Amino acid sequence: MKHPQSANPKPTVFKCFLLSLLLSLPFLLLRHHLRPHPPYPPPLPSSSGDLRIRPGYTSYEAYIQRQLNKTLNPRLRRVWTTRDWDRKVSAFARFFSDLQRRRLLFNSSRALCVGARVGQEVEALRRVGVADSVGIDLVPAPPLVVEGDFHRQPFADGEFDFEFSNVFDHALYPGRFVGEIERTLRSSGVCALHVALARRADKYSANDLLSVEPLVELFKGLELVHVRKVDGFGLDTEVVFRKKIRQPLL
Repeated sequence: MKHPQSANPKPTVFKCFLLSLLLSLPFLLLRHHLRPHPPYPPPLPSSSGDLRIRPGYTSYEAYIQRQLNKTLNPRLRRVWTTRDWDRKVSAFARFFSDLQRRRLLFNSSRALCVGARVGQEVEALRRVGVADSVGIDLVPAPPLVVEGDFHRQPFADGEFDFEFSNVFDHALYPGRFVGEIERTLRSSGVCALHVALARRADKYSANDLLSVEPLVELFKGLELVHVRKVDGFGLDTEVVFRKKIRQPLL
């Protein structure tokens, strides 16, 4: 008597594997997005005393999570992309137009906005004619903003002619923040920062800047161009640097 042939289990196993893969894919993608960052050494106090790192971060992951609490806040993102959008894009466009008049920014410039959130600064640059502009932030906002940590920018050396940021106060490691701008700026490239000197920055800030002197000390490879008062959504001072031209080795 012949025994009936047993059913081939491979198709069933394969289907179960595909189903489990599809069910786990969202978790894997989320885990990749929130992958742990390599630890940094503890922040060191500024030698000038006018740059103070806020205490309370037990790890770099704790710092990143606190920044994400603001960046991913649904209410804030809704405000940034609706009620605040036109107002802030117009204000940023005025700042950038002034830099164009001062010949610190050109339509041909390749520009980067560091810590750009949903990309208001990038949109403003494009509206004033700087078409080759992009932003980085912990959370991407396509097509204006790509994912990136400003403590280690995802770009090659010397990629940009112009870099703008109004989030210096969010840097847990100001030296690394500045070092990455210096690294990715081209020779004679320009960096413009909006910072708060006259008031304490917001509750998500990682440092407090009390004068321009620490910035001048940190930007060793750049020379100070100008400092002026601005009304930049709680930030009161614009500081502009130009990267020094490297002399060829003889």
